[in-house]
Amino acid sequence: MSALSHYDKFGLHCFDDRVMQERLPQEIYESLRKIRDEGMEWDPLVADVVADAMKDWALELGATHYIHWFTPMTGASAGKHESFIDKLRGGEPIVRFSGRLLSKGEPDASSFPTGGLRTTFEARGYTTWDPTSPAFMFGTTLYIPTAFCGYCGESLDEKTPLLRSMQALNKQSLRVLRALGDDTTKKVNSTAGAEQEYFLIEKSLLDKRLDLKICGYTLTGARPPKGQELEDHYYGSVSERVRNFMRELDEELWLIGVPAKTEHNEVAPGQYELANIFASANIACDHNQITMELMRKVALRHGFVCLLHEKPFAGVNGSGKHNNWSLMTSNGRNLLAPGDSPVENREFLVFLCAVIAAVDDYADLIRLSAACAGNDYRLGANEAPPAIVSIFLGDPLTQLLKNLAEGHAYEMGSRGQLLTGVKSLPLLEMDDNDRNRTSPFAYTGNKFEFRMVGSSQSIGFANTVINAAVADELRLFADILEPAAGSKKKTEAAVAKIVHDTWEKHKKILFNGNNYAPEWWAEAKKRKLPDISDTVQATKALQRTENVEMFERTRVLSPSECSSRREVLLEGYVKTTRIAAATLLDMTRRSFLPSACEWLSKMASAQVKADAADAGSTYVNKMTGYLSNAIDACGKAADELAQAMEELETLEDLDQLGETARSLVQNEMADLRLCCDTLETLLPEDRWPVPGYSALLYDV
Repeated sequence: MSALSHYDKFGLHCFDDRVMQERLPQEIYESLRKIRDEGMEWDPLVADVVADAMKDWALELGATHYIHWFTPMTGASAGKHESFIDKLRGGEPIVRFSGRLLSKGEPDASSFPTGGLRTTFEARGYTTWDPTSPAFMFGTTLYIPTAFCGYCGESLDEKTPLLRSMQALNKQSLRVLRALGDDTTKKVNSTAGAEQEYFLIEKSLLDKRLDLKICGYTLTGARPPKGQELEDHYYGSVSERVRNFMRELDEELWLIGVPAKTEHNEVAPGQYELANIFASANIACDHNQITMELMRKVALRHGFVCLLHEKPFAGVNGSGKHNNWSLMTSNGRNLLAPGDSPVENREFLVFLCAVIAAVDDYADLIRLSAACAGNDYRLGANEAPPAIVSIFLGDPLTQLLKNLAEGHAYEMGSRGQLLTGVKSLPLLEMDDNDRNRTSPFAYTGNKFEFRMVGSSQSIGFANTVINAAVADELRLFADILEPAAGSKKKTEAAVAKIVHDTWEKHKKILFNGNNYAPEWWAEAKKRKLPDISDTVQATKALQRTENVEMFERTRVLSPSECSSRREVLLEGYVKTTRIAAATLLDMTRRSFLPSACEWLSKMASAQVKADAADAGSTYVNKMTGYLSNAIDACGKAADELAQAMEELETLEDLDQLGETARSLVQNEMADLRLCCDTLETLLPEDRWPVPGYSALLYDV
C-alpha cells in the first residue's frame, strides 16, 4: 500500500465539506456554510435536503442505523441507535430519513443526571442536530453530533452551553474588532486542541482486579521497585504491540475525519499521549469524545484496556488533557498571535488583556471546569499544575505589558539563535520565551494551554467557561472602545487604558516561575489567589453571585442551570466515592485479608513444627509478627471505613454528603489503602490475590 493511500482515506467516512459540496445543491450548501462559518441563523428549509443526501451517502457506506450522538453531564458519550427502516411493505423494508428525524430526537431526559431540571414524571428531552459539526460513519451507524436539552430548552449536556459560549464570544469579539476598525471579519471562533493522556494495561490482568474493572483505577498497590524515576519511558521507543494499537487507532480516526497528530510515550511506564489538530471548540470537543471512545474499543482488539482515569496508579504520574485554546477570525487571523510588533498590534493587546482579566476574575470557575473525583488525586502533584490558577506569559511579554501600562517604551528583543556549540548543527531561531510546564494556564506563542483538565473529562465545560469569561471581559472593553471608534488617537488612548487597567487590577494572576515551589504557594496566598484543593470546594464557584451573573449576562447558563450543574457534580463525586469505598472494602475483606490470614497460618504452622524440632528461625518469628500486626491494622481500618460508609448513608443534605465523602477519601480510604499496601509487601507475589504494579505497568 502506498504512503499516499493513507491520506487518501482521510475523512472518507465523514460527511464533511467535500461531501456536502458534491452532494448538496449549491444554495443549500451555501446556507449550511454560512451557518457554520459566519454564524448565520438556522434555516429550516435545508434539513430535508441535507437528510436525504446524508442518508444516501451513509447507505452507500453500509449504514443500517443512525444515532443522535451527544454528551450528557456525565461527560461520557451517549445516544440510541435507530434503524433507517421505517416500515415494511409486502415484506420489503422501506427506508426513511427526513429532515425532522435529522434535526430532532427524543431521549428520556429523566434518566440522565439533570440536577433537578428534570424529574421522572418530566421525562421529555430533545436532541437537536449541530450542523456546525460534521456527521460521520462508525461501523454501520451514522453518528449525528447533537445538543441535548430538556423540554423547556434547559441544557442537559456539554455541547449546548459550549455553543452558547461560542455565540457570546463571537458577538463581543466582533464588537471589539469593529471598534478597532476591522469591518471584514464575519465571525470569531474559539479553537481548541486536546492532548489526551492515557494508560494501556493487559486485559488479562485487569480481569483479575475488581478495582480496575469497576472504578477504572487501582485502589491499592504497593510501589514497584522501579517506577518513573529513571525518566526513560518519556518519548522512548514504542513497543511493537502498542505501535500496532496506535496505527489502528490512527486509521479509525482518520477514516472519520479526526486528525490524530502526535503520539508518544508519556512519563509514566505504560502511559501514552495522543493529540488532535486544532478545530473549532465544539468540533474539537466532538473529536476528543470519539477519540476516547475509539481508544477503549481499539485497545480491546489488541488485548489491552485503555485507562482514562486521572490517577490509575499511585506513585507515578497521572493523566491529564491539555486544552490548547485560541481565537481565530473567519478570514484566518489568530487574534492571540503577537505578530512582528506586538507593541503596535492593538487587537492582540486587547484580546490578551481580556484573557488575563477573565482568568483572574473567574479563577474559581476555571478551576471548577477541571474538577472531578479523579483529578483530585492528580492536581498539585509534581505531574500536573497546582490547584491555584495562574497565568504564564513569559518574561518578554510580561515586561511589555508592564512597560505599556506604566507608559514606558519597550521593544521586544530580536530572537537569538540556539547555540549548541556544534558547528555541524543547524542554527535555530529561539522562541521569545521558555515553556513553563508547571503553569495551569500558559501562553505558548499564539494560544493558551490550559493544563488542568482531567483525562476522563469532556473538554466541553472547560472551553465553555473560558469562552464565557473572555466574552464578558470583551463586553467591558467594547464599551470603552466603541465611543473612540473612528479616531486613531482616541482608539490608541482607549487601548492604553485597557492595558493599564488590566495590568493594575490583574497582574496578580501572572506568574512565570515554578508553580511547584513552596514559595509560590506562600506568594499566591499573599496575592489572595484562591487555593481550591478539591472538587467539593470547587463546586461552590457555581454559587458565587458574580459567576452566576456572568453566565446569565452571556446567556450561557441560567441560574437554575448553574445550580443543576453544581448538584450533578456533587452527586457524581459522592456516588463515585461510595463505589470506590465499597470496592476497596470488598477487596480487603473478601480477598486481601483471607489471603494474608491463610499465609500467616502456614507460616505459624511451619514455625511451630520448626520449634518442636529445635530448628526455629528468628527471621520467621519476626516476619510472622509483622504480618500478624499488619492483618490486625488492616482489619481495623476496614471496620473504620465500613462505619464511615454507614454514617454517609444516613445523610441527605448534598453539601454535607460532599464534605463527608471528601473526608472518607482523605482519611478512612487512605488509611485502609496504606494498610493493604503494607500487607502486599509481606506476602509472596504468588500469594497476593491480585496482580501488582510491576505486572500492570510493565507487562505491555
